[in-house]
Amino acid sequence: MLWVWLTLGAALLQNVRSLLQRQLSAAEAGRLTVLGATYVRFLYAVPFAWLGAALLFADRPVPEAGPAFWLSSALGGVAQIGGTAALLGSFRRRSFAVGTAFSKTEAMQTAAFGFVLLGDSLSSLALAGILVSLVGVVVMTVQDNPRKGADWQGGAGLGVLAGAAFAVAAVCYRGAALSLPEGAFFERAVATLAVALTVQTVAMGLLLRLREPRTLAAVLAAWRPGAAVGAAGALASAGWFSAMTLQNAALVRALGQVELIFAFLTSVWLFQERVRWRDAAGGGLLLVGVALLI
Repeated sequence: MLWVWLTLGAALLQNVRSLLQRQLSAAEAGRLTVLGATYVRFLYAVPFAWLGAALLFADRPVPEAGPAFWLSSALGGVAQIGGTAALLGSFRRRSFAVGTAFSKTEAMQTAAFGFVLLGDSLSSLALAGILVSLVGVVVMTVQDNPRKGADWQGGAGLGVLAGAAFAVAAVCYRGAALSLPEGAFFERAVATLAVALTVQTVAMGLLLRLREPRTLAAVLAAWRPGAAVGAAGALASAGWFSAMTLQNAALVRALGQVELIFAFLTSVWLFQERVRWRDAAGGGLLLVGVALLI
């Protein structure tokens, strides 16, 4: 059951990272675009990932990585960037809730990709838990009066695409870690994390340099708050990667949806936002799904 605690810790830390990113975006309003705020999570997480790897492998051998490791790590990193871009695209269509809801099909898609690529399988009870938690997520995130027409359809399509990309990323990360011939689960996870974050940092850095050079300068200038975002993000990612090394990625991503519960509690207690009936009902379904998974 170690993977359960690792996943819950990762979800909590990811919520902390999102909160720090929100505060950073508010403080740097007018200078940081959405892509810039997203890049912060990669750029400032890389030093912590490599520091952790250096400390971890200071007195033990580094796992010998083959082509499968490098390819899977790189593909996972690129797929995660693509998923983020698709999700941002759905938000630009004014379909934040719709895009978020449909991106949460990630757990079901992870199960499918995991079966095809890695041979991972799920029990009927685990599948039921994923389905119930998915319904709960949709109830929590879909608005009372969703937009109709092209915006809604586009948001839904991009949301599903984002979920597919995140699913591919999760399966690739698990595949990369498992491809290492030796090492404990956390050693494999940290090695995969360091490589994937490096790929993401370089790729997004080049993109910002070409498209938004001013944003890149703003990201570099915001290194102090960015360091806090990076530390929380690196710890969260280490938890995700470790859990996915131990357990089927679909189960990890499905259980990780408890982040919505943490976000809900944060919005109520910290920001004094009102509670909708959808939040309570969806949260209840999500917890039922989590109970079935565990």
